[in-house]
Amino acid sequence: MVSAPEPSLARLRRVAGAVPDPELPVLTIADLGILRDVRIVGGTAEIDITPTYSGCPAMAEIAAGIIRAVEAAGFGRPRVNTVLSPAWTTDFMTAAARRALREYGIAPPPEAAARRPRFAALPLPCPRCGSAETEELAPFGATACKALWRCRACREPFEHFKCH
Repeated sequence: MVSAPEPSLARLRRVAGAVPDPELPVLTIADLGILRDVRIVGGTAEIDITPTYSGCPAMAEIAAGIIRAVEAAGFGRPRVNTVLSPAWTTDFMTAAARRALREYGIAPPPEAAARRPRFAALPLPCPRCGSAETEELAPFGATACKALWRCRACREPFEHFKCH
């Protein structure tokens, strides 16, 4: 009988990290930056995740998605832990996540170096046409982490993933 090789942490990280965010399916939890740590303790896979904000309703679905993916990859039933500190910020998002949001029609948060205070006037480029002639319509969109904007040039509404 040939025994299976010891599961690798890199493979476990890839499997868990590939789970899509249920509210933004163009993003994986790795690209979003909420996948914090993976390890194997006593033969059990443990995965740490951090919510984008306290009370995020997507966390239960994300944990269930991780469990399904990890079990399907042959790691057995994992333990998924919610880690609140340090708190998640949009700084944890990868460049690939920002690009995917833009391609999906959502204006991504600016890079940390480009940030201004929340209520400062900032040109927010339209993810559809690129114009900086945009205006905020509502501070909240379909989810609490997004705001609703409109482009004055192409007249299209779009969401903006807010800085946290």
